[in-house]
Amino acid sequence: MKFLDAEKQVNALDITPDKQLIAAAGYQHIRMYDLSSSNPNPVINYEGVSKNVTGVGFQEEGKWMYTGGEDCSARIWDLRSRNLQCQRIFQVSAPVNCVCLHPNQAELVVGDQSGVIHLWDLKTDHNEQLMPEAEASIQDIAMDPEGSYMAAVNNRGHCYIWSLMGGVAEEPTKLNPKHKIEAHQRYALKCKFSPDSTLLVTTSADQTARIWKTSDFTLLQELKHEAQRWVWDAAFSADSQYILTASSDGVARLWNVETGAVEREYNGHQKAVTSLAFRDEIVRD
Repeated sequence: MKFLDAEKQVNALDITPDKQLIAAAGYQHIRMYDLSSSNPNPVINYEGVSKNVTGVGFQEEGKWMYTGGEDCSARIWDLRSRNLQCQRIFQVSAPVNCVCLHPNQAELVVGDQSGVIHLWDLKTDHNEQLMPEAEASIQDIAMDPEGSYMAAVNNRGHCYIWSLMGGVAEEPTKLNPKHKIEAHQRYALKCKFSPDSTLLVTTSADQTARIWKTSDFTLLQELKHEAQRWVWDAAFSADSQYILTASSDGVARLWNVETGAVEREYNGHQKAVTSLAFRDEIVRD
C-alpha cells in the first residue's frame, strides 16, 4: 500500500501502539494514515510547525505523541484532543534532530544540531543538558527497553553510551558515561536498541549498519551490501533476530542478525528510503 504525501521527503515514521495508524513527519506537518484502510490520503493532519519535523514517537498507551523539529523545539501532542493542537513545547537554541522517550514515559530526551542533549522531565518541566563532544551534531538518541542504557550518535560517526540510574518514582534519571565507540568512518544517522536490550544497531553514510553487543559494546556484525548507499534508518524485529534497514539505493532490506545475511529485499521506491517504522510481536503458544 502507498500513502500519498505532497512533500517529497518523509523525515521520520512511527506506528501507534495499537497498530491502527502510522505517523509521517515531514516539512511543516505530521500526517496520520490508517494502516487498515485502502485510503492513501491522511486521516489526520497536525499543522502549525514552521520547519521540518525530524522525529516522531508515541507514549506507550497512545495517549500522546511527541515530535522534534528544525524550529528548535520538541512538542507534545494530546492524541485524545479533537483540536489537533500542540499541548506543550520545549524550546532549545538549535534545530532538533531527534527525540527519544524514556521507558518510564516521564522523560523526553532531545538531541540538537549544536551537539547538546537535553533531558526534559515531563512531570516537573525541569531539564538537564550535556554535550558529549564539542561541535558535533547529535543525529539520533536511543534508550534500551529496560532503561539501562542510552546511546547517541553524531555526525562524526561516534557513538556515546551512558548507563542510566534513577528514573523511577520522583527521582530523575542520572547518566553515567560508559563507552565511546568509533562506530563509523563517516556521518552516523541512527541508533536503535533491540527489544531484548542485548544489541545496539548504528547506521551511517559509510554505507553500513553495524550491530554491537550491549554486554561489552563490541562489534557483532557489519551489515553491508554492494548496492547499498547511505543507511538512513533501521528497526529490529520483536524477537531481536532480524533487522530492517532503509537505504539511499531505494531498497529496504531484512537482515539476519546472527549471520549478517540479507533475507529479503523490498523494492519499488524510485528514490532514497529515508525512514522506516516496524512493529511486530512474538507469537507464543
